Amino acid sequence: MEDRDPRPCVVLAHPSPDLYGSDRMLIESVRALAPHWRVLVTLPADGPLAPVLRDAGAEVVLLDVPVLRKAYLTPVGLLRLAAAAVRALPAARRLLRANRAAAVYVNTVTIPLWFVAARLARVPALCHVHEAEDGVPGVVRAALGLPLRLARSVVVNSRASAAALGGAGRRATIVYNGVAGPDEDVPDAPAEPHRPARLVLVGRLSPRKGSDTAVAAVRLLRERGYDASLTLVGSVFPGYEWFEERLRSEAGDEVAFAGFRSSVWDSFAAADIALVPSRVEPFGNVAVEAMLAGRPVVASATQGLTEIVRDGDNGVLVRPDDPAALADGVARLLDDWDGALAMAKRARADARDRFGLPRYHRELRDAVGGIAGAPHTRMRST
Repeated sequence: MEDRDPRPCVVLAHPSPDLYGSDRMLIESVRALAPHWRVLVTLPADGPLAPVLRDAGAEVVLLDVPVLRKAYLTPVGLLRLAAAAVRALPAARRLLRANRAAAVYVNTVTIPLWFVAARLARVPALCHVHEAEDGVPGVVRAALGLPLRLARSVVVNSRASAAALGGAGRRATIVYNGVAGPDEDVPDAPAEPHRPARLVLVGRLSPRKGSDTAVAAVRLLRERGYDASLTLVGSVFPGYEWFEERLRSEAGDEVAFAGFRSSVWDSFAAADIALVPSRVEPFGNVAVEAMLAGRPVVASATQGLTEIVRDGDNGVLVRPDDPAALADGVARLLDDWDGALAMAKRARADARDRFGLPRYHRELRDAVGGIAGAPHTRMRST
């Protein structure tokens, strides 16, 4: 019979029970740490992420703490946020002390309560920043960076994320995301595009992800005589149902709404070209996944995407928030499909080399070990 895990505990705090980009990166963080520490993950609610985390080796505790969202960035909203934080703080502190946490790993800047709880419990904290809010007012950006003063260490997923933090980013360590490929190789893109050419956008239905830009671009392509269709794979955040309604009102029969899918690989396998038309993208896991799937990628030349995609080498970069530019990028690939296939082949090899999991696991483990102490080997007794 196995005794209680005697290793030091690292508590991972996360704001969502879903399975999108930063959520999937949390799974890889657990896989990096679980062989060496006891890993406990806190989520605000149950959801599809929880069983995957348990399979990866983590314990999961549901603890609802306030998440800093745009709705709170008003005087009334800030009062509501403060009241919610006061209610949640004692439970967060108790959890850290009851588990004798060696470190707190906060997987976002949007749950600042955990930095306060860590300071009160005298536990060192690391913040893993996945955001790059460089388009917000300076006072908001300063407010987002302020809690990082309570963190012992800061890790960012791109140069763009570091730059958006301002002064706090100067002491940050860049650890590019490690992106898992498919369990089985996805077939190469077809020798000729389908008719209609199949475009896919995998990600939240969100203004940030440029879903509306993609819908407008496919309409432009069809007006120019290109036979093209678009599949949107993803759902909206609660409160953004208005955006989906707007998309549906603007989309024609050439646009399919597939909803959320837990695995991206079937979506890429069915597609000819992957679109990543984000307005804001601190890193861009989905761009790497499309590359690993062997699909030509058209991405916005914004933030972390420019650290992944090199125009004309492993993908096509276009102006963000510009449907005509996105349509031009797709047409560029369709007009030279042999070149597009060669580009996709280079992209797959490049993604495996630069964004593989072993490198991510090693660098993340080193970052956590810097505040939690040297990794421990699992001890078992029977």
